[in-house]
Amino acid sequence: MKRTWPIATVGDAARARIAAARIAAAHGVPVVDRTRLASTLSAHLRQCLTKGGSWRLTLTATAAPAGQGVLHAVVTPMDPAESAAHAAWQTSVRCPEVTAAVDGGGPADAPSVLAESLLGADEDTALVLDKLAEQEELVAFLREELHQTNQGVLALHAELDAAGRAQREAFAAERSAHQEAESARRRLTFLANASAVLTSSLNHDEIVRRLPELLVPEYARSVDVWLFDGDDDRRPPAPHPAAAVVAARTGRPQYAARTPGGLPGVDDQPPSALDPERPLLCLPLPTRRAPLGVLTLAPPTDRWNADDAVMLIELARRASIAIDNARRFEHNRDIAETLQRALLTDLPSAPGLRLAARYLPATHGLNIGGDWYDAFRQPDGGLIAVVGDVTGHGLHAAVMMSQLRTALRAYAVDGASPGTLLTRLHTFLHHLQPDLYATAVIARFHPDDPVLTWAAAGHPPPVLRTPDGRVHTLDARPGAMLGIPLTQEIPDHTAPLPPGSTLALYTDGLVERRAQGIDPGIARLATALGGFHPADLEQNLEDSADLILDPLLSDSERDDDVCLLLCHVPESLS
Repeated sequence: MKRTWPIATVGDAARARIAAARIAAAHGVPVVDRTRLASTLSAHLRQCLTKGGSWRLTLTATAAPAGQGVLHAVVTPMDPAESAAHAAWQTSVRCPEVTAAVDGGGPADAPSVLAESLLGADEDTALVLDKLAEQEELVAFLREELHQTNQGVLALHAELDAAGRAQREAFAAERSAHQEAESARRRLTFLANASAVLTSSLNHDEIVRRLPELLVPEYARSVDVWLFDGDDDRRPPAPHPAAAVVAARTGRPQYAARTPGGLPGVDDQPPSALDPERPLLCLPLPTRRAPLGVLTLAPPTDRWNADDAVMLIELARRASIAIDNARRFEHNRDIAETLQRALLTDLPSAPGLRLAARYLPATHGLNIGGDWYDAFRQPDGGLIAVVGDVTGHGLHAAVMMSQLRTALRAYAVDGASPGTLLTRLHTFLHHLQPDLYATAVIARFHPDDPVLTWAAAGHPPPVLRTPDGRVHTLDARPGAMLGIPLTQEIPDHTAPLPPGSTLALYTDGLVERRAQGIDPGIARLATALGGFHPADLEQNLEDSADLILDPLLSDSERDDDVCLLLCHVPESLS
């Protein structure tokens, strides 16, 4: 919302002030802020009228989530030549409710409007006075509390004067206890923050890299992480202190120095032959099966105190758990990615049709899901292209996706149309997994027929670019989701498919954003597809698929799988 009022007279200023107050009230501005806005605006408009000339008041309301909108007021000279001499005056107030259209204008000099504005201003003033009275009562209460406290302090001072020496000793003991408590709090805070940092990553190399960053320089001068197996095997083996070898063999922390450390839970060892002058604390990285490695630290000063050593031992235990979990996740992720790629078939070559597909797994959790694409020929020479999405994520969704894909290929042997195939898949899924659902879109191409036949079940609509560069969203009535407890016959739809046409089939992960919905994403896909030069799609469909994905995924959190299948009918068969 944006409103502007010209101001040249006192009457203009009064009308603008009335309109501003009404708009602020309509947008839910709190009464104190509204009163402050009205008073400061009135004062500035009075100054403007004193200077003379014509002025302009502009009110702008800006929406924001969670009621954090802003009502912005700006007063500027009407004459651009005076803008350099008189800087713009502006102020802003919180605006919880932003209304698309607010009647802030109207005949502000009408008796009813003036009376309503006067009464509204009086009500605002009364509310502000009420708040002021509450504050005065609070101040009076606090003043009495302070007086009573002062009386107690005077009595306490009398007692302190009578027992000065004993009190000073008590203060010294309290300061010592406070310092110990502060040190304990600092260690616990560091341990909690470090644990959060270590567990925030599921990449064990990243965890190992972060360990020195966390410990140096406050708790260690240098940090060495020795992992028994892993990528470190690719580097030449480095010598390790004898205490680290003992820690690896026994699973107990070791302290190597010329003098015993006396650290709780730590065994003392002779100084390291690699650097006899530097004390070393060697902490095993334990797991339930066997230690992963050893963390070797050099002290930031001469040595560690007992509390720091206990905290470092606990940090090593948590780091070991984080590294072990990351390695397990990486192993499972590699298995999942291998399985996912195995489930996605190579695209066939077909006369009069070129295909390009892209599949991107979600970046959160295991990279395996229920999105899939497929393309295969039918006995009559036609080609079936399909993109589908099984609800859920993970191994179960991938297994169901594989079963649906296999069932679809079996059903398509008799040359059935896309709608018939989806109807059969619907029945198959409902009986196989009553609590699991899927969406899919199937397109059928035939080299002897310049017509596209397609059908969809609960899936985002295909996007078709014709040779003239225009893009059409094929949003004819789709069927319901596959597998829902409903008997349905999913219909076929047709569209002309002249040479030079390009069809895009995709899953909702490409176009849907939680904050915007799916329609803006489909519009962006249509714009991207329509922006290609015909020669780009004709000569390199693979690069065109990448050029579509890059801008559409630039603002995506990638919390869902993304699947895209481009089907291009070339201008010629050459």
